[in-house]
Amino acid sequence: MKAVVYEKPFSVTIRDVDDPRIQHPNDVLVRVTSTAICGSDLHMYEGRTAAEAGIVFGHENLGIVEETGSGVTSLSEGDRVVMPFNVACGFCKNCLAGKTGFCLTVNPGFAGGAYGYVAMGPYKGGQAELLRVPFADFNCLKLPPGNEFETDFVLLADIFPTGYHGCELARVSPGESVAVFGAGPVGLMAAYSALLRGAAKVFSVDRVPERLAKAEQIGAIPIDFTQGDPAEQIKAQTRGEGTDKGVDAVGYQAQSHDASHEEPAVVLNTLVETVRPTGMLGVPGLYVPSDPGGPDEHAKHGQLLVSIGRMFENGQQMGTGQCNVKQYNRQLRDLIIAGRAKPSFVVSHELPLEDAPGAYEKFDQRIEGYTKVVLHPGHALAA
Repeated sequence: MKAVVYEKPFSVTIRDVDDPRIQHPNDVLVRVTSTAICGSDLHMYEGRTAAEAGIVFGHENLGIVEETGSGVTSLSEGDRVVMPFNVACGFCKNCLAGKTGFCLTVNPGFAGGAYGYVAMGPYKGGQAELLRVPFADFNCLKLPPGNEFETDFVLLADIFPTGYHGCELARVSPGESVAVFGAGPVGLMAAYSALLRGAAKVFSVDRVPERLAKAEQIGAIPIDFTQGDPAEQIKAQTRGEGTDKGVDAVGYQAQSHDASHEEPAVVLNTLVETVRPTGMLGVPGLYVPSDPGGPDEHAKHGQLLVSIGRMFENGQQMGTGQCNVKQYNRQLRDLIIAGRAKPSFVVSHELPLEDAPGAYEKFDQRIEGYTKVVLHPGHALAA
C-alpha cells in the first residue's frame, strides 16, 4: 500500500509499504478515506523528537472497515468509523477510569499509545491506504454511512476532542472569559469549544494573520502577540482583571513575544499573568521529556523555567496531559450530526495522499493559508 513515511528532518515521502494484517482476534483493518496532518506530526517532521526514519505517520484517521478479526463483535465490514489517536485496551485501570490517553496495556513501560507516533508503541499510522486497529470494538467510533460530514468527523480523531479537553482541563463554564494561546488547529478548536461551552468572551492569541482571521470568524477576539504583551492586551479588555480561564494550545515550541526565537516556557508564564488569581489553566499543548532541538540544555531534557512562585501566589490551578479522546468523541459526533458543531471550518486543504510531502512543507512554514490539511488516500473524496 501507499503510505507517508518519515525520511529525515523536513522530509517525508510516499512509499510502498507492507499492507497491515489481522494480528489478533480483536483487530480490524480499515480502508482509510480521510487522514489529517496534525501539528504534532510537525514535531517529528522537524526532527524535534527521537523519531527515526521509516515511521508511517498519521494518527487522525477515518475510513471503512474492510476486514474484521474473529473476536470482533460490534463492527462489520462496510462500517464507517473514526479512531481516536489514542490506542487503548479498554480494560486496564486507566481505561476503566476513562483515561484512555494513558492506557497501561498497549505500550508496555509507558502510559499511552498512538498510531504513527514516536515512543507511542508499534502502531503504524494511517496516512496510508489501510490501517490496522487493535482492540477495535473499543477503539472504533461508528459513524453514519456515506460521506456526509467527512471533514468534520475526521477531526474527532484528535483536534476537536483535544481542544475540548483543554477547556475541560481549565473547567471552562458558561459566562466566563477564556484566553487561548495558539490559533493553530488545536487552538482554534479550543476557542471553538469554549464558545460551545458558553464562554462569554474568548481571546485567541497568535501571530499568523490567517489563523487570527479564522479565530475572529468564529467569534473569538484575536490578539497578535507581536503587537505587545498579550497579557496586557487582554487585561485592557477585561477591566484589568485578566481572564477566568486560560488554555495553552502551543506547547514546547513556543515563540518569544517578538517572534525572534523559541522560548519554551513563554506561553505558560504568560498565562500565569493573563489568568486572574484563583483561575484555572488547561494545558493540552505538547510538552516532551526530550527535545533534541531545545534552545538550552534544560529545554533539551524537558525542564522549563516556569513561574511557579507567581502561580502559587495567584492560587491558580493547572491541568495537563494529552486528550482522552473517548471521553468526548461520541458527544461531539452527535453535536456535528445535529448541526450544533461544524469543526471543519479549520480545514484549509483537502488533498490526495500523494501531495503529502508538499503539504507538510507548506503547513510547517505556515504559508499559503495552510491551517489544516486532510488527505484522502485513493482520491475518493479529494476536493
